[in-house]
Amino acid sequence: MEYSLIGFACLLVFMVLRIPLAVALGITGVVGFAMVQINVYGNPDGWDAALKMVPQVVIETGLNDSLAVVPLFILMSHFITEAGISGQLYRAACTFLGHLRGGLAMATVVACGLFSAVCGSSMATSAIMSRVAMPSMRRHRYADSLAAGSIAAGGTLGILIPPSVILVMYGLMTGTDIGRLFVAGILPGVLGVLLYMAAVWVTVRLDPDSGPATGRSSWSGRLQSLRGVWGVVLLFTLVMGGIYSGLFTPTGAAGLGAFGAFLIVLLSGKLGWNRLYPILVSTVETTSMLFFLVTGALMFSRFINLAGLPDELREWVLGLGISPMLVLLGVIVIYLFLGMLVESLPMVLLTVPVFYPVMQALGFDLVWFGILVVIVTEISLITPPVGLNVFVLKAAVSDVTLETLFRGVTPFWMADLVRLALVAFFPVISLLLAG
Repeated sequence: MEYSLIGFACLLVFMVLRIPLAVALGITGVVGFAMVQINVYGNPDGWDAALKMVPQVVIETGLNDSLAVVPLFILMSHFITEAGISGQLYRAACTFLGHLRGGLAMATVVACGLFSAVCGSSMATSAIMSRVAMPSMRRHRYADSLAAGSIAAGGTLGILIPPSVILVMYGLMTGTDIGRLFVAGILPGVLGVLLYMAAVWVTVRLDPDSGPATGRSSWSGRLQSLRGVWGVVLLFTLVMGGIYSGLFTPTGAAGLGAFGAFLIVLLSGKLGWNRLYPILVSTVETTSMLFFLVTGALMFSRFINLAGLPDELREWVLGLGISPMLVLLGVIVIYLFLGMLVESLPMVLLTVPVFYPVMQALGFDLVWFGILVVIVTEISLITPPVGLNVFVLKAAVSDVTLETLFRGVTPFWMADLVRLALVAFFPVISLLLAG
C-alpha cells in the first residue's frame, strides 16, 4: 500500500510542476509497476514487465470498441456548434420564460441543458453560452452575478446529460455499461435544470432588481422560435431513444448523432470546406488527448491494483462494520474536498480506480455511483478556488471580477448539493431509466 501512496505523492508533484497529466499518469504507472514487481513480488524482470505493459495497454485502449463513441460525439458537438444552435436554443427558451423575473437566467439554464445534450463538454457550453446569453441579460439590466452564475452553472450540465466524455471514461475504468450510464444521466440532468431554475427564482425573490422581467412573447412567436431547435431535439431523441430501446449500441448511436449533426449544419448553410477541415482537425486533437489520458490512467490503475491499494482499502472498510451509507457519505465528502483543490478530470481519473472496488463490495450499483461522481465533479467546476467553469467565463467576460462570479454561482452549487443528496438517498432517480 505504501507504494500506492508514494505514487499519489509523485503525481501531485508532477501536477505542481505542470507536467501533462497523461504523461504523469503513465510515468507513475510504469515506474510504480516495476518497483512493486521487484520489491514486493521479488521479480527481477520487473522493468521488462512494466515496459511490456505499455504497448499492451495502448493496443487494448486503441482496440476498445467503447472508445469509438468519443471521436463521434466530439464531432457531433463541433457540427452542432458550427450550426449556431446555441443561439437558437437560447432565443426559444427566452420566448417561453423571458417574461418571468429572472426568466432570462432560467432560459440560459434551459438552453445550457439542451445544448449539453449534443455537446458533452461543460467548458465549451459555458464559453459558447456566454457569447449568446451574457449580452442579452446585460441589455436587460440583469446583475452580472446572476447572469454569469447561470451560465457557469448551466455549463456544468455538459458532463452529465449524455453524451458525456467523463461517463465514457468512468465506464472504461470500472467496466460499467456505457449505454446504461448515458441513460442514467438523463433524469439527474433534468433535475439539475429544475433545481438551477429554482436557484434563480430564490435569487430574484431576495433581490428583485437582479433579474427584471422582459416582455411576454406571443404563442405564435413561441412556436416560430421552435423551428430552429427541432433538429437538436430530434437528434437527441433518436440517439438516446435508440440506446434506451436497444436499437443502437452507444457506438452506433454516436455514429447516427455525428451524421445527423452533419446534416443539420449542412442544411443551415454554415459549413464550407474552409470550416470542415478545422472541425476535423480539432476532433482529432481532442480525441488524441483523451486517448492519451485514458491510456495513462489505465497504466496508473494497473500499478495501484498490483500494489494492493483497492483491495486493502476494501478490506479495511468492510472490517469497520459501519453502515454502507456512512462510507458513501465519507467518499462524497472526500470528493467535495478534492473538488476545491484539484481539476475535475484529474480528480476522476485518480480516484475512481481506488473507490469503485469499495463501492462494489458494499453492494452499491456502479451506474448509480458513477452518476454521483459526475454530480460531485459538476460541483467542483463552480466551487472556489479551482472552479474551471468560472475561470472559463472570466476569460469570456473579462470585466466581471472573480468575486462577483463566485458570488453568482453560490446559489447554484447549493442547489447541486440538494441534487446530490436526492440522488444519493433515492437511487431510483438515476436507475429508473437505466433499468
